[in-house]
Amino acid sequence: MTYNAEVQFKFDATWTPTYSSSFSDDDFIPEEHYLITAPAADLNAKQYFKLFEKFMLCVGMCPASIRSGAMSLVFNDWTSEEEQRKVCKEYELTMDEDLEDKFKEWKKRDEEIARLVKGPMGTVLNEEELTNLEEGQ
Repeated sequence: MTYNAEVQFKFDATWTPTYSSSFSDDDFIPEEHYLITAPAADLNAKQYFKLFEKFMLCVGMCPASIRSGAMSLVFNDWTSEEEQRKVCKEYELTMDEDLEDKFKEWKKRDEEIARLVKGPMGTVLNEEELTNLEEGQ
């Protein structure tokens, strides 16, 4: 048995003229019709989002607004923090709540680097001395 499925996004817009206006603007299209179709039998969630992104671009949405809308599906009050953290891990994002801990990690790392760079008696080694130290000379 064969399974066929198709998804469609349709947009129709027409302009009804009034007595006080006309089509004098060359940048204005009085009528638009878009029909976007795709085979839906094997589309995954990311492919559906790409398809919907194309549709939203066709109807005049700003790419930044589209991205914001997609992110609002993940980072809202109705999505559990656990699910939000899974997405953050997948895309290497840091949640605002974790910034203080990250800052502390960076500060410790910077202090450790500063400690390693110091030479005998607390002096700072220049590049040549660091190179010699690293090479074991």
